[in-house]
Amino acid sequence: MKFALAAGAALMLCACGTQMGDRLASGAAIGAGTGAVFGGIGAVPGAIIGAGVGAFTPPERVNLGEPVWDDATRDRYDEQGNPR
Repeated sequence: MKFALAAGAALMLCACGTQMGDRLASGAAIGAGTGAVFGGIGAVPGAIIGAGVGAFTPPERVNLGEPVWDDATRDRYDEQGNPR
């Protein structure tokens, strides 16, 4: 369950852009989708809240860390994926 939630959050966040309009639109879509999942009446408030968060959150405040495909960490693990 935790993995599904983390994967869903990662997929939602990867759609966010760096321009305010992009973040506003993606925030509204994410909020509406989440509101629709938890109840049809929650879609409109979810869209409004998501758009507000997307519009007023600068891209510098969102830091998801190093990408998982970054090769810099490759030498930390052996062939089986175990830490060295």
